Amino acid sequence: MILISEVGPRDGLQSISNIMPLEAKKAWIAAEAAAGVTEIEVGSFVPAKLLPQLADTAEVVAFARTIPGLTVAVLVPNFKGAEAAIAAGAHKITIPLSTSETHSLKNVRRTHAQMIEESRLIAELIKAQPIDRRPKFEGGLSTAFGCTLEGVVPPERVVALAEALMKAGCDEVGLSDTTGYANPTQVKDLVKRVRAAVGEDALSGLHLHNTRGLGLANVMAGLEVGITTFDSSLGGLGGCPFAPGASGNIVTEDLVFMLEAMGLPTGIDLPRLLDVRRILKAALPNDALYGFTPDAGLPLGFQPASSMTGVRQ
Repeated sequence: MILISEVGPRDGLQSISNIMPLEAKKAWIAAEAAAGVTEIEVGSFVPAKLLPQLADTAEVVAFARTIPGLTVAVLVPNFKGAEAAIAAGAHKITIPLSTSETHSLKNVRRTHAQMIEESRLIAELIKAQPIDRRPKFEGGLSTAFGCTLEGVVPPERVVALAEALMKAGCDEVGLSDTTGYANPTQVKDLVKRVRAAVGEDALSGLHLHNTRGLGLANVMAGLEVGITTFDSSLGGLGGCPFAPGASGNIVTEDLVFMLEAMGLPTGIDLPRLLDVRRILKAALPNDALYGFTPDAGLPLGFQPASSMTGVRQ
């Protein structure tokens, strides 16, 4: 089973100027969960003055927690954000550590050393919680494949930062192609390097962008080296507001179609997933939605892998 982690309600909405109403966010999340999506990054605990699009994240988390079987994930930029996420009841929190220090200073206004220390403090905070209130803690290695501000990011630096995050107390690390620079060979190489340093179980997920049309090719590369979790965004919403030109999350609909067509079950009902786009179109009428599968439709006689294996469709 391949896990698709929907990041549109966070990464998608933070990258557009329009603010989606709270009720529309709830409808979106509920509809995706009903289609079989089991993990959704529903927001980010950042100051409202920086990202007013995500100012209602605590309310969104509270709603999402009422959906049976849904892992509710959030992004936190620092210790204060982690406190808010734990108080809200998030199941998973990710702290973004940009492997490009220039991007880190732009994105979260902290150096690498400061972000590692924040991660250590967050890990201690989590351990202090009752066992049933401890969220999974991921260290997200942003700009891992290159940076629009610095250019090439040496893989040795990515590996060293992954080791530092695990030493600080993260449960796992993830690699993020924040700027859409990655290519399939690079994906395979970096995954192997990081896993050799921190262990295979400590790296299972990739956050890839389709900025230069290589998103799904990079997913294929990740599959070849054993990656089982991929982030994507409904309608391809999203990018990074602090990395110029970094548009283009992988389209969830296209990713699910590719995997199911290949015989790799996701547990997601594709027709129901495609129908969720109506909620986005109604709530964000001036924002473009992307995706080849929604435009072309499903092939005649299409048999998704999830229906063949008895997974809910």
